[in-house]
Amino acid sequence: MQEHLDDWPPAPRRRIYLMRHGDVEYFDADGKPHRPETVPLTPQGVEQAHAAADLLAQVPLDRVLSSGLRRTDDTAALIAQRHGLAVLAEPRFREIEPGRMSDWAAVPPALVRQLILHGLGDHLTSESHFLGGETFACCRTRLLQAWNELLADTSWATVVLVAHGVVNRLLLSHCLELPLNRVGRLEQDAGCVNLIELSADGPPLVRMINFTPLDPIKQTLQMTTFETLYNQFLRGQRRP
Repeated sequence: MQEHLDDWPPAPRRRIYLMRHGDVEYFDADGKPHRPETVPLTPQGVEQAHAAADLLAQVPLDRVLSSGLRRTDDTAALIAQRHGLAVLAEPRFREIEPGRMSDWAAVPPALVRQLILHGLGDHLTSESHFLGGETFACCRTRLLQAWNELLADTSWATVVLVAHGVVNRLLLSHCLELPLNRVGRLEQDAGCVNLIELSADGPPLVRMINFTPLDPIKQTLQMTTFETLYNQFLRGQRRP
């Protein structure tokens, strides 16, 4: 009996604070879509990133990782500078790649509405194309390669990983062993923080999902991620 008691309490779990970047506008002032790698944070997005940096300021961090896109780099930089760390880019954590948003203006409005608002519906399979672009199978393959390499590296105890809405859903669903066609039921608001804990043995522990430091009770968050995207698209189409 004593032999079994000597292994208590358990060793501290390693922690991954998995974030989505701050708020962005995917279309410029003329209604044209930004290139995916150049999408900037909005003023609200910068405020959300600062709120996340404040939240994590007292957490001892070993690394701050980013997908390497502008919106994740800028979010991660505000967190990293509080800890005197450089932002490390891992492009395999980039967002699942959509089709050409510039082509949407020529598509029947009802089809665009269906494409965006139901982009993560219960119909998803591995071979589904995200908004006419990359398949979920391709995205998940590169994503889990990077994820498994990160977990296999035992030189860190706590990291922040700033990634994207669909990427985060895929990682969370992987940890929770959810089927692909349920990823749309996990919301990832702009600037949100998730917490995944890892032990030496046993499955990952998802301790926190979609916490938004700037608006903890989500009073100002009425639309989903994809409703927001559709609203931005419509706003661009209405410009003269």
